[in-house]
Amino acid sequence: MSAQPHHTPATPYAPAPGAPAELLAQLRADKRANTWVPAFEREWAAALEESRRTFSLAALYEVLQDWQGRIGHAPAVDAFVASGYNDSDAIDLAELRQRRG
Repeated sequence: MSAQPHHTPATPYAPAPGAPAELLAQLRADKRANTWVPAFEREWAAALEESRRTFSLAALYEVLQDWQGRIGHAPAVDAFVASGYNDSDAIDLAELRQRRG
């Protein structure tokens, strides 16, 4: 019998060393820079503090993934907003959760 797991554990996401600086440069170049850059810097500072406190890089990786997703999806969001699509009949998830609770 072997002590090895029967499955291969997922490799955790590990960004390149320069990823935070590259992401910040992308955020600064975006038309939303006035709001996005300060928000990213706040979240990054909080993640750095948590990382120092817990000796874990998970919070840093999470901030990078979240912001990479935001900047990656920005063109689709812009296109949706520009299309004039009416989403007023959408259901508010917070309201839906209250009904279920």
